[in-house]
Amino acid sequence: MTNTTQQNELANAIRSLSMDAVEKANSGHPGLPMGCADIATVLFTKVMKFDPANPHWADRDRFILSAGHGSMLLYSSLYLLGYEDMTIDQVKNFRQLGAKTAGHPEYGHATGIETTTGPLGAGLGNSVGFAVAEAKLAAEFGSDIVDHHTFVLAGDGCLMEGISQEAISLAGHLKLNKLIVIWDNNNITIDGKVSNADSTDQIARFKAVGWNTIEIDGHDQDAIEKALLEAKASTDKPTLIAAKTTIGFGAPKKAGTEKVHGAPLGAEELAGAKAALGIDYPAFEIPSHILEAWRAAGTRSQNLRGEWEARLAKSDKKDEFTRRMSGTLPSGFADAFTAYKKKLAEDKPKVASRKASQMALEVITKTVPEILAGSADLTHSNLTNTPDTVPFQADNHAGNYMMYGIREHEMGAAMNGVTLHGGLIPYGGTFMVFTDYARPAIRLAALMEIRSIFVMTHDSIGLGEDGPTHQPVEHLTALRAIPNLNVFRPADAMETAECWELAMMAAKTPSILALSRQNLPAVRTEYSAENKSAKGAYTLVGPADADAVIFATGSEVAIAVEAQKELTEKGISARVVSVPSMELFAKQSDAYKAEVIGKAKARVAVEAGIEMSWNKLLGDKGKFVGMHSFGASGPIDALYAHFGITPKAVVEAVTSQL
Repeated sequence: MTNTTQQNELANAIRSLSMDAVEKANSGHPGLPMGCADIATVLFTKVMKFDPANPHWADRDRFILSAGHGSMLLYSSLYLLGYEDMTIDQVKNFRQLGAKTAGHPEYGHATGIETTTGPLGAGLGNSVGFAVAEAKLAAEFGSDIVDHHTFVLAGDGCLMEGISQEAISLAGHLKLNKLIVIWDNNNITIDGKVSNADSTDQIARFKAVGWNTIEIDGHDQDAIEKALLEAKASTDKPTLIAAKTTIGFGAPKKAGTEKVHGAPLGAEELAGAKAALGIDYPAFEIPSHILEAWRAAGTRSQNLRGEWEARLAKSDKKDEFTRRMSGTLPSGFADAFTAYKKKLAEDKPKVASRKASQMALEVITKTVPEILAGSADLTHSNLTNTPDTVPFQADNHAGNYMMYGIREHEMGAAMNGVTLHGGLIPYGGTFMVFTDYARPAIRLAALMEIRSIFVMTHDSIGLGEDGPTHQPVEHLTALRAIPNLNVFRPADAMETAECWELAMMAAKTPSILALSRQNLPAVRTEYSAENKSAKGAYTLVGPADADAVIFATGSEVAIAVEAQKELTEKGISARVVSVPSMELFAKQSDAYKAEVIGKAKARVAVEAGIEMSWNKLLGDKGKFVGMHSFGASGPIDALYAHFGITPKAVVEAVTSQL
């Protein structure tokens, strides 16, 4: 290792702040920041382009700390570089309630945090979406406006997680040459040596899926810089830089062991580490000449930003690019949807809601150029393509349709990366039952408050003969349990259009569209200027003072309507409430909720799922008509009859309460 005194001083500033913050918090992970300080120093002071004075600069390079437990590496760097909201007090309050410096980086807490990481591999999965977004926007707007890289710091744990294979194989296939992953190759996990659980040849693995690979000493700053510049020069492949590091670098007794991974060093080891590294200044006090050098590094891209702003100002694409990056929908979107809904009222189509979704998407993909569509190898089942979608491929980065392959988790993670990058709105499809595979990414989208749209078809036992493995009996309830996630289950083409409209407008909330395989009759047959689904639940048919209220979603709304007719014939007044989104209904005023729920003597809910999420609407005495066990294999009509999800069962549930 041939680092100069200044190089070591810059890296040791990261180490010092990280060690001090973890020690003060009495919890955290000092090992990665100590081991990767040289990597971060080179990245931030010599290689990456960014501007702390304008942290949202659209053409900045992105840095993703996939190994999010090492968050103090990022927080220390942001403070040293001069990010205004990352003060020394924030560093001192690491892992404390209310601080921007959470135990793992949380998107939205502080500028410079590009994505929420913590679940290992999540950041690596996001990075593919960041790189896809850069490539597509560059193809659309030109390299004068869009030309930047995505850098990822990933650990051994990230590479063990299954999502890592989904991510790197997709990135290699798409030849995302602006994606650079630095592997913190320290050979240690919480339980000890990596060899306890894994013997993968990571270099061979990355090469096998189309990556360049470079191996370096992760503490040699000149070697790090050379490798990063070589990676940036790649024109046809993403690059892995395997950086051999020592976890807890500098700690006299714990360096290179699991003991430094996830616990404070302790006073004695901390003092020993500082002595070994030559850190002779007090805790949280960086000498002025070192801090000044870091702050100067933070300003080195300001001229590049100024030149970029001048190019953008002269571009005839400025207004469109600015609109895209702001997340604002195009002006023609609302009018196009109004016209489309009027046509639905005239046509009254009887189609599956997955087909109704495709019909709505034809309007969206024609009027919203920033859409990035896709499916996890189920395009012709999800119906996520339209005449205006063209595959995004290695030889066509201008395409707007992602062929994600059988990679549900990576699809969700990449979609989140696309959203976080800005300039594009992604949606992606798979079967509803496979939200099990995509759920970690769905949860993170909700946590980050971003507009990722998940199209989930084959939403119930209505898929028929595929059998229990493909019947998402419990999935609606599981998804409804995630805060800040809108779960839409539309009843017909009109509601599907309304739900798509709401998903597109929800800039800070991801959406699930749960869609049927089987055809559904039109239950909304008149045009309404009001988006009725926006309130989450509304009376579809029946008098306000009815003796019974029947709640239903999706394919079961038609069953509820049939039951209401039978009850009317029996002289029992009943009202049907369609509930396309429980989450939106929960946000309505108490007065509106009371109006919809009413004071009926009987309450019934019907849904081809489990009862759990219905308890608030049903109350203590209400009845649920739905699933009480896993499904079975057979034709659609037979399955509904087998499980008693029929108009007759709804009528019986009502009359049993009167």
